[in-house]
Amino acid sequence: MIDRLHQPDYDRWAHQIKRTGGCRQPIHLRGKVEHYDQATGQLLHRYSTNREPNGVLRLPCKTRRASRCPACAEVYRADTYQLVRAGLIGGKGVPETVSSHPCLFITLTAPSFGTVHTRREKNGKVQPCHARRNAQTCPHGQLMSCTDRHSADDPRLGEPLCPDCYDYDGSVLFNAISPELWRRFTLALRRRFARLNGLTIKALRQQVTIAFAKVAEYQRRGVAHFHAVIRLDGPDGPNALPPVWATADALAEAVQHATAAVTAEIKPLSRTFRWGTQLDVRHITMNGDLTEQAVAAYIAKYATKAAECVGTLDRRIQPLDNLDALPVRDHARRLIAACMRLGSDEDLADLRLTHWAHMLGFRGHFSTKSRHYSTTLSELRAAREEHIRTEEITAGRLPLFDQDTVLVVAHWEYAGQGLSLGEQLLAAAITDTRLPSPARSEITHE
Repeated sequence: MIDRLHQPDYDRWAHQIKRTGGCRQPIHLRGKVEHYDQATGQLLHRYSTNREPNGVLRLPCKTRRASRCPACAEVYRADTYQLVRAGLIGGKGVPETVSSHPCLFITLTAPSFGTVHTRREKNGKVQPCHARRNAQTCPHGQLMSCTDRHSADDPRLGEPLCPDCYDYDGSVLFNAISPELWRRFTLALRRRFARLNGLTIKALRQQVTIAFAKVAEYQRRGVAHFHAVIRLDGPDGPNALPPVWATADALAEAVQHATAAVTAEIKPLSRTFRWGTQLDVRHITMNGDLTEQAVAAYIAKYATKAAECVGTLDRRIQPLDNLDALPVRDHARRLIAACMRLGSDEDLADLRLTHWAHMLGFRGHFSTKSRHYSTTLSELRAAREEHIRTEEITAGRLPLFDQDTVLVVAHWEYAGQGLSLGEQLLAAAITDTRLPSPARSEITHE
């Protein structure tokens, strides 16, 4: 840290750190950018990393995972919040009239794979976990009852009462098949909504568009469930009002039917999966208990998380890793072991369970949306980059060229990633961010 402070280019290094927004593991690039006059071939401007600290340009890693980089994950969370909220009240290219469209917030859960410790509340009071008068003993000698009142941070939450009875194979297989189950749900939803209104799918598309934005969330037991915003639009998307017969109540009925109807089969094992029975369907209102702001914040929060709550790793499991020595909970270790064992079966190669063992089998996108729901993350990022570029030109730090007459030639190469421990201390002070845990910090040495 002292060495970095005393280097003559410290101010420039600190400027780069500020520009990354406090990124925990910035990307190092080496290269140059040159601007030429297309008519004369004259070199108008050149930027090179030769004069940068250590000869590299540091850029934010842009990860969505808060466990890896809280600063970049916060940008992703804010973008997701704006994306979801724009689809509820307008903005970002979406008309404000979209706020009058019928809209639901739904939660699709996973089925049970065994009895687990859970926190139960009733009338504001914490209830016993699984207090049963006539509790039976499982084949492994474990009494299937728990009278404890678990606190919110109890490490046993999500763990099975009897690990040997728990269906670990079913849990990871459900995670692997859940993206396909969601896809089939969206298809069944459209079919059911069309049938409820006496239409074919083709006729429905000419009158109604069903738009959605969804995010996956891990439960403490290690299975994913989905939260989604589902909205009814006219045939032109958010720019058109849906017909009067396209109501939120009819949409809710179609959601309930589609949830119960769809299945997904893993044929090599002859196992069929469906959604759990705990379906939550609520209307989104501007002034009620479930507002557009609350929904957008809820979805955006889980867009930056993965399987950390289960106690697993936030990196891929390597072939040389000793599973018994991994710093994970025993429940997570068993889930990972199930992925590794099932992933070795050639008949299940398409599920890529070994590759996604650290995600406990889940291999889908955590946050997705339909085409017409609202703006895109790419458009939000492009707008932010254009805003920054305009500020740089206004301040004189970038040249102003007519883009139609200038040829831009760029060459970049990857030169590393991360910060040393001393640089992490300085970066945390410069950007007023929390220093990462030593056990999880990303450290590189140039």
